Amino acid sequence: MKSATEYLIFESQKREEFVCITEDVADVVAKSTIQEGFCLVSAMHITAAVYVNDLEYGLIEDIKEWLSNVAPDRDYRHHRTGEDNGSAHLKNLILHHQVILPITAGKLDLGPWQQVFYAEFDGRRRKRVVVKAIGE
Repeated sequence: MKSATEYLIFESQKREEFVCITEDVADVVAKSTIQEGFCLVSAMHITAAVYVNDLEYGLIEDIKEWLSNVAPDRDYRHHRTGEDNGSAHLKNLILHHQVILPITAGKLDLGPWQQVFYAEFDGRRRKRVVVKAIGE
């Protein structure tokens, strides 16, 4: 079994950003030379998420609004530690921090509309995503 690991670096300009990273992940898979296996894509921060969905900007705005309704900005107990990002932690739990994607015939094997996204909820600083391809 082979494996390949790369890190994607993000420097978001906003506190909240959604970035399509499908091509970056596909590049890691292509460089790995793995023909059959899996690719783990994982945000290395507890205030970010990785998810798979459609690249449609209305949908992205709907996701942002939905997350804001489920985890609104308000005074959380977490803020008593000096932080102000309680809602970012909750949004991570909702979308989750990682996905596992299939590799078939040496390529990322996604459905016709599926794209991989990095969602940042506490940005304006350097963040990382690990991409690990495993297989034969």
